[in-house]
Amino acid sequence: MSGHSKWSTIKRKKGAADAKRGKIFTKLIRELQTAARIGGGDVDSNPRLRLVVEKAKTANMPKDNIQRAIQKGAGGGESENFEEIVYEGYGPGGTAILIETLSDNRNRTVGDLRYVLSKNGGNLGAAGCVAFLFEKRGVLSFDRAAVDGDALLEAALEAGASDVVDSGDRSEVLTAPNELHAVRDALSEKGLVPLSAEFVQQPSTTVSLSGKDAELMLKLAESLEDLDDVQNFYANFDISEEEMEQLA
Repeated sequence: MSGHSKWSTIKRKKGAADAKRGKIFTKLIRELQTAARIGGGDVDSNPRLRLVVEKAKTANMPKDNIQRAIQKGAGGGESENFEEIVYEGYGPGGTAILIETLSDNRNRTVGDLRYVLSKNGGNLGAAGCVAFLFEKRGVLSFDRAAVDGDALLEAALEAGASDVVDSGDRSEVLTAPNELHAVRDALSEKGLVPLSAEFVQQPSTTVSLSGKDAELMLKLAESLEDLDDVQNFYANFDISEEEMEQLA
């Protein structure tokens, strides 16, 4: 899970999520509206919306804000019609990058992405240039210190998960995309409630970065997260713990 998990671990250590809570809420509102527009505003019958609502609650988004966004998306109020667009490109050291966006202005989005990538040693590529290097997976994250690793592994495999891996201070249960909800529900029934449940793009190969390339990659990651139109991005970079300590 290098790239996805590595950046998630870095963000937790830096406290970036808390520092940018307002921006996180902006992205969540877009996700809530889009999920409700596509699948309806009923959380129980809309698995995608259910995941976003859980993500919003984990981010401590006020209940009223969540409900308003759902109502707007489902037709209960004026709502922007955000388009889901995936961009592909390259980062420092030949890193492959997949960027998921929700945009109401394609020209603005692509212009912002080109600027951020070029400023940090990367560039946009043609459709299909790196997508084949990623596979969509479901991921359930648990606090490693709060769960018994052996019990989690046994319960996860019994529920239909494909693997359990450790990533920093988290244990991550990996599933096929169509098994995420079933595995989460099965684990929750056994008292193993995940901190988060999401779909990610898992890279099949990784690129080890160090020195200037590693520094640029982290700056690029931060810059991409700062863009309102960017919902998620995935990259196949790996940076060693020793290298991270030098960059800190």
